Amino acid sequence: MNQEQAVQPSVGERTVRKVMRRIIPFIFLLYIVAFLDRVNLGYAALEMNQALGLTAEVFGLVSGIFFIGYFLFEIPSNILMHRVGARIWIARIIVSWGLVVIVTAWAQNAVHLYLLRFLLGVAEAGFFPGIILYITYWFRAREQARAFALFMTALAASNIIGAPVSTWIMDHINWFGMPGWRWMFILEGIPAVICGVVTYFYLTDRPDDAHWLTAEEKQWLKAELAREQKAKQARKRYTTKEVLANPRVWHLALIYLTLVVGLYGIGFWMPTIIKLLSSKLTNTQVGLVTMIPYVIGGLAMIGWARRSDRTGERRMHAAIPPAVGAIGLIVCAFTDDPYLSVLMMGVVTAGIYSFFGPFWALPALFLSEEAAAVGIALINSIGNLGGFLGPYALGYLKEATGSVTAGLFFLSGFLILCSLLTLAINRQTLAQHPEEDISM
Repeated sequence: MNQEQAVQPSVGERTVRKVMRRIIPFIFLLYIVAFLDRVNLGYAALEMNQALGLTAEVFGLVSGIFFIGYFLFEIPSNILMHRVGARIWIARIIVSWGLVVIVTAWAQNAVHLYLLRFLLGVAEAGFFPGIILYITYWFRAREQARAFALFMTALAASNIIGAPVSTWIMDHINWFGMPGWRWMFILEGIPAVICGVVTYFYLTDRPDDAHWLTAEEKQWLKAELAREQKAKQARKRYTTKEVLANPRVWHLALIYLTLVVGLYGIGFWMPTIIKLLSSKLTNTQVGLVTMIPYVIGGLAMIGWARRSDRTGERRMHAAIPPAVGAIGLIVCAFTDDPYLSVLMMGVVTAGIYSFFGPFWALPALFLSEEAAAVGIALINSIGNLGGFLGPYALGYLKEATGSVTAGLFFLSGFLILCSLLTLAINRQTLAQHPEEDISM
């Protein structure tokens, strides 16, 4: 027994490191491609809106309609992934959304964009919650916030990479007489198709299938995950119907919705907001400036998630960042200084992004693996309706008032509400050890 106790920690540490190295960099890459293909519309808007005669309100609706298709197909997609396996289903999702993005290059009017953005939401539905669920197949509760945050740092990375690349394409590629914003969709859709094919051959569904783990490492990982799973099932085994009616799940979904209003309100409009700071900026310069807030957000996200994992605390670590983001938005609304505005955009991005790691560690605390497939999809699908509300409201308010100030106040209000709703979660729900009784 003493020898086993001495060996066990080294086996565990070695296994966790291997799983981290094998899984996180690859799904990180996939999310960079996914998120860029979702928000590159914001960069295209620098030229596309004028070319197609889109008003601010219409652009807000074009940006947000993606999330209607996403909402309708999210839960079915995640259930199918749990049944057919991550490798096949995630590969299908990535290839299909890449093809839709490529076709978007030939949109001729707002109606075409409404249809294509809706289809993009349908195609991509299930990817994000599927990856969140996939992480729970491989990581224990104590490592999940860090794994989620490392994965979701791709939110920042996609913009750090995508901002200069997208705007450079728009300024410098005009092949065959086609404007740069159209080529941006083509050149950024192709990597998704390639990544989808690679996913089919690279991704491993379960620890049992991991040829890259030794028999000892597989056994350790399976035993650890089975122990957590058994503890959750012993406490409560949820049916799909019960998950859909669970007040804890709906509470988390409402929290996520309020956060996502701010995430996509800023995400789709940030290039336009930065362009408004100085009319002398070229598209490429707008892209370079846009990188700054996302660098700040990405660094903050990783550091905050590590702190959450180290302390085992989730509630306050999820509640504080949205409040910080709200303060940044309020300062942005009151200042005309371009340097302070960009800095505050960094504060906003840091606040929004730092929320994700601690937040996505919550559902797995009380939902077993099969129930989590439904619960995570419900949280994400309801929450992502905020992705419709945020961009559309900002566009509507800009059209109505002639500036983005009212829109920034609107987004800050939702971030404050997000913080308050998170604080309202019962502390027992966030117990560090899944064996503990959990109630809200």
